[in-house]
Amino acid sequence: MDVSFLGGPYPQRGIGIVAPFDFALDRELWRWVPDEISLHLTRTPYVPVEVSLDLARLVSEHATLRDAVRALNAAEPEVIAYACTSGSFVDGMAGERTMSAAMESAGEVPSLTTSGAVLEALAELDARRIALVTPYTQSVTGALEDFLGEAGVEVTGRSSLGLTRHIWKVPYKDVVGMAREALVGDADALFISCTNLATYDAIPQLEAELRIPVISANQVTMWAALRRLGTTPVGPYQALIDDSARRTLSEGVPQAPLPEPPPVPEPPAYPEYPTTE
Repeated sequence: MDVSFLGGPYPQRGIGIVAPFDFALDRELWRWVPDEISLHLTRTPYVPVEVSLDLARLVSEHATLRDAVRALNAAEPEVIAYACTSGSFVDGMAGERTMSAAMESAGEVPSLTTSGAVLEALAELDARRIALVTPYTQSVTGALEDFLGEAGVEVTGRSSLGLTRHIWKVPYKDVVGMAREALVGDADALFISCTNLATYDAIPQLEAELRIPVISANQVTMWAALRRLGTTPVGPYQALIDDSARRTLSEGVPQAPLPEPPPVPEPPAYPEYPTTE
């Protein structure tokens, strides 16, 4: 049968994603991606360490990043993104810049990190005072606040879970609860940290309820990567990616909260990772 009438496959532009070994939300990243864009993901090598500042440094070593980027080069991505918040803020703004430079030298294409994308998104929203949500321990959350402070961003309120593993299992209801708890004082925006924390469906709900822009680690990573390709993410009503949503919030137009998302079935039991305990 002659199938020449199909005309495809259509040309695709690629984004290379370097993620830590425990990253479990590949599907969430794809939800922001237009049809003409492909994601090419690779992971850093497994290390038996729980989520901590030590782990953040291990999964962001320059040699590890260069190896990961070289593995992606065969797919010829046009931009590379390092999808880990803690790994890209753990050594401050200087550390974030050198990480991006290390990836660019290995891939010879524009490169970015999640933490760099956070600062880019906050600048886009003109947000200098933020409420902060993290799944991290106090020490990791504190390092994030130091990074934000170095960039001139003030944290007005915070909420964290103190988790050291299985962050991807946190349900939306817990993310929403933390956001409500963190929003104290006069914040310009709310940031939900960690690329392993699901946020896609929670963002429009929170913006409708809290009446401020809400950004998340995965959202800003995809927004910044797609921006370098001259395109924008797809997705539900979100201030960062939808001008009309941003205007609605800035003008204070009343809006009823969206209905709660449907309940998510309990995930299956996963085997415990070995640890250094």
